[in-house]
Amino acid sequence: RRPPTVICYICGHEYGTKSISIHEPQCLKKWHQENDMLPKFSRRPEPKKPEVSPIQAKGFYDLGSLNEAAWISAQNQLVACDICGRTFHPDRLIVHQQSCKP
Repeated sequence: RRPPTVICYICGHEYGTKSISIHEPQCLKKWHQENDMLPKFSRRPEPKKPEVSPIQAKGFYDLGSLNEAAWISAQNQLVACDICGRTFHPDRLIVHQQSCKP
């Protein structure tokens, strides 16, 4: 059986339940650095951590709901290419558009 994993709401990658708390602040810092390097028109608002309430009195979270909300948040960070419609992270969109053909 695979150990439980949690999806990062910023980058969309899976991490273990113990390492996600270490990864998220580092990922958010990296996101800010990359966002600040983008041209002003390409900058995005800071991603917000999805709110998922505990489902049991003991305070446990439903990992399925948490992961689904985090995945949706990560996908909302992507930007569509004006030419072909594919979605990319904003910093990768600039590189893609240089070679994209209609």
